[in-house]
Amino acid sequence: MSSVNEQGNTALNETANTPEKENYQFSALSEKSRPDQSANLGFILDIPLEVSVELGRTQMLVNDLLKLGQGSVIELSKLAGETLEIMANQKPVARGEVVVINEKYGIRVTEIISPMERVEQLR
Repeated sequence: MSSVNEQGNTALNETANTPEKENYQFSALSEKSRPDQSANLGFILDIPLEVSVELGRTQMLVNDLLKLGQGSVIELSKLAGETLEIMANQKPVARGEVVVINEKYGIRVTEIISPMERVEQLR
């Protein structure tokens, strides 16, 4: 049974002339049917990140800071050979150790921080 609505369109009564429901079967996802993850990463590959490594920290009085000169030594909180945190946008992502290559400092990555460990460090 049909009726005419305010705009003058004909609408079918919901109970009349409804087709029988069909059972649909969906095929299982396979490796071929999944989208290519590397293609999805292409959108973020050119986003710049600030990567930093902190050797250590210390606190000083302004008076002591003003006394610093060439050759002064500042003692840091970390020990020599201790693992350093590698930060991306001020969030820890890995740990590493200092290396010297061609008279330049570098960091050898020794461990990638798991997502669960990153969440725990934020607490």
